[in-house]
Amino acid sequence: MSQSVGKLRVLVDCANGAATAEAPELFRSLGMQATFIHISPDGKNINEGCGALHPLTLGQTAAKFAGNFDLGVTFDGDADRALFCDSSGRVVNGDGVLLAAARDLQTQGKLKNDTVVATTMSNMGLEIALQKSGIRMLRANVGDKYVLEEMLKTGATLGGEQSGHIIFRDADATTGDGLLTALRLMDIVVRSGKALAELIGDLKVFPQKIQNVRVREKVPFAQVPAIKAAIERAERELDGNGRVVVRYSGTEALARVMVEAESEIKMQAITAQIASEIERALGNQA
Repeated sequence: MSQSVGKLRVLVDCANGAATAEAPELFRSLGMQATFIHISPDGKNINEGCGALHPLTLGQTAAKFAGNFDLGVTFDGDADRALFCDSSGRVVNGDGVLLAAARDLQTQGKLKNDTVVATTMSNMGLEIALQKSGIRMLRANVGDKYVLEEMLKTGATLGGEQSGHIIFRDADATTGDGLLTALRLMDIVVRSGKALAELIGDLKVFPQKIQNVRVREKVPFAQVPAIKAAIERAERELDGNGRVVVRYSGTEALARVMVEAESEIKMQAITAQIASEIERALGNQA
């Protein structure tokens, strides 16, 4: 860890949670000019309108004081996840962290097999940006345990989720830690001499929509001709410039339709078409 991180001016949202007990001492011990918000837990206000569950709070606060901070970091309640914002207040999620970290590890020769593990929720824009750097992105199911499983299977040294749960396997970590993620990203900023916005400036985020459809039964989509045809039609229309993920919720009687496309209009239309077919065939109309 570069000692130069002490030069950074950082806004830190502790979410009135676990980071409240650790982040101030850690960041100040490194000499950072850190300003802390939401550091008064009362047993009820954890994540209340703050933290990684509400990253816009961090971004809006940083934007009010534009020029006062180099970046911002916000943790979730138990501090195993971290999201960020750049100096202008623009929120940077786990996809942005994975892009910056992957390129940095690749430069150091520490990105094994030039591979990163993300999940089905990571934006297609991340995949495209990584490809430009000669980095392959694998997708695991949503959940850090699935990310780790894929990392262990493939030997990948970096993996994570859009939600800010990042796993660095170039050392001894086997799980995500928000404080570690924050320090790693800050270290990259300092060593590169580039602002966070510049590090991920070519990350073009495709418009994404997720629509839930309540269903009466979870029939495999491939077994319902109308739904199967709608998904195949959507994939042909996108022609590689977008993504369709249709899956059932693991805990509720819901089908989740996720569509990414370069065009907002196309994204909305395709999502509506698939959701309509699911509603017609499997919808809970009782």
